[in-house]
Amino acid sequence: MQSAIAGFLNYLKIERNCSALTIKSYGEDLASILEYFSERAGGVPGVAAVSVADLRGYVAYMHECQYSRSTMARRLACLRSFFRYCCREQLAETNPAKALRTPRAGRRLPHFLSTEQVARLLEAPPANTPAGLRDRAILETLYSAGLRVAELASLNVMNWDRDAGILRVIGKGRKERVTPVGSYAAQALGRWLEVSEPDPTAPAIQQGAMFLNKRGRRLTTRSVGRLLEKHIREIGLDKLTTPHTLRHSFATHLLDGGADLRSVQELLGHKSLTTTQIYTHVSTERLRDTYQKAHPHASGKK
Repeated sequence: MQSAIAGFLNYLKIERNCSALTIKSYGEDLASILEYFSERAGGVPGVAAVSVADLRGYVAYMHECQYSRSTMARRLACLRSFFRYCCREQLAETNPAKALRTPRAGRRLPHFLSTEQVARLLEAPPANTPAGLRDRAILETLYSAGLRVAELASLNVMNWDRDAGILRVIGKGRKERVTPVGSYAAQALGRWLEVSEPDPTAPAIQQGAMFLNKRGRRLTTRSVGRLLEKHIREIGLDKLTTPHTLRHSFATHLLDGGADLRSVQELLGHKSLTTTQIYTHVSTERLRDTYQKAHPHASGKK
């Protein structure tokens, strides 16, 4: 099974052109079932020997470990893709994961910030140091363009068209999209690039990076998360706030401002409109809360 998994991950990389993050996620999910077979099922079977009963045992194990429904759903989707690949490569005759029911995940509304909270966060980094200017540019860009953190970290200077006011972003599945950059973000990016000092000895893949660490190398997604956590602590924001919260806030504020759902879908780079529709639920919840607080007959009290 280990060699089949290695072949599957290579297939995702070469034929499906999946991102490194997607391949890493698939690898971790498949490693979890190898661990289950090894520690709880008496050993790792060959791919062709895996049965529906074996996988149901794995599902029961995940329930026992109290994994979230979303985690279980993701792992089952991974197994279906893996065994579909194995059938295609004639490593297995049937797909045992096809018969498994995916647990219905409860819909959880995304966490977002108010416009006032966003303003406080964007002004948190100091404007008189290179690191502060970089952090301001990062936060402004995340909020202005609604980027995923991985998209931001992979940005190169050449991806920004100053005259047109747009960024060319490589999203999930290596699909390129164009997103506008607001005047505040453009100003912050310009100030950062005036003081940034790239390392000329860095490998070719590091050259031209938009956002750099102290050594002049490309900033990682983990580093972006750490710097955001630092500024969140400084201004006392909710600990639920993550870099992705700025993307949620971007979408929510656009819809609150009257943007249509299709436009927001395109700006976010969502493949399906269903994914974007979650933000309409956010806006509906906010309207309901406002109504309950403001209308004299909303609470039912006489």
